[in-house]
Amino acid sequence: MDLGIAGKTALVCAASRGLGYACAHALAREGVSVTIVARTQADIEQAAQEIAQATGSTVTPVAADITTPDGRAAALAACPEPDILVNNAGGPPPGDFRDWHRDDWIAALDANMLAPIELIKATVDGMIGRGFGRIVNITSGAVKAPIPILGLSNGARAGLTGFIAGLSRETVKHNVTINNLLPGPFETARLEGTLKAAADKQGKSVAEVRQERESGNPAGRFGDPKEFGDACAFLCAATNGFMTGQNVLLDGGAYPGTL
Repeated sequence: MDLGIAGKTALVCAASRGLGYACAHALAREGVSVTIVARTQADIEQAAQEIAQATGSTVTPVAADITTPDGRAAALAACPEPDILVNNAGGPPPGDFRDWHRDDWIAALDANMLAPIELIKATVDGMIGRGFGRIVNITSGAVKAPIPILGLSNGARAGLTGFIAGLSRETVKHNVTINNLLPGPFETARLEGTLKAAADKQGKSVAEVRQERESGNPAGRFGDPKEFGDACAFLCAATNGFMTGQNVLLDGGAYPGTL
């Protein structure tokens, strides 16, 4: 299927590994010139090299912390007018809300709510002026089914979701769509950290918790990041201009609700 986005430009955050990497790879495979951002210079340069070699597309690495004003400025200097923006940031640590202080909440909001909003603010008017834009926010399945130990993430990402619900209805008439991708359990470093936290809390081994979680998912497994990247590319398709403000859940069927 031709997504019609060859020749477009994309800015993909937190893309040195995991779900951000998968999204950048999928877009590059479609002929998109991709600027990828992550904090560690060596990691982001290696990711750029891998994606470029695999896809033949132009991939520009930027080592920056996207949660800071300077980091966002560096990313936008490298890709000032993206046609596609994929917002992503590592989730805050798991824990008990009784142990969190104001600084913990502010850090979570900065990373998982305010940074995406600032990047949208910096790029959406350009997209509107060009008559094309696709913005995808990687949030979490916990937006629909909160996970108690991920309270910082639950709160910050839910705030972003509410903001997007309003803005996405204003931009779609200009062929600028904004949607959220909600990952469930995918094979990432983040998942490994969550499994370890659960194992420590339950007094079990990580292998035991993994087996329980996998067998408890209707798919009987965790997701492959490539599946997530393909879903992101689909949301960015030129032919996908009538879908906006949606929260697309990829969790193997774990969420039990009808809606």
